[in-house]
Amino acid sequence: MTIDLAGDVLIAALALRVFGRDAVVLLRRMAAAGVRAGISEMRRDLNEGADNAREKGQA
Repeated sequence: MTIDLAGDVLIAALALRVFGRDAVVLLRRMAAAGVRAGISEMRRDLNEGADNAREKGQA
């Protein structure tokens, strides 16, 4: 292991230690926002289908 590689590994480990928890929280929030967006999109599609059925006299 060269000194440069050891320095890079040390910096990466330090960055992970400092920013690791924040990165995990950010990723979890992004995943939750994606799930909420997906659910609202599914509900919107279902509601549009119900509205179309009412317009055609099927519901």
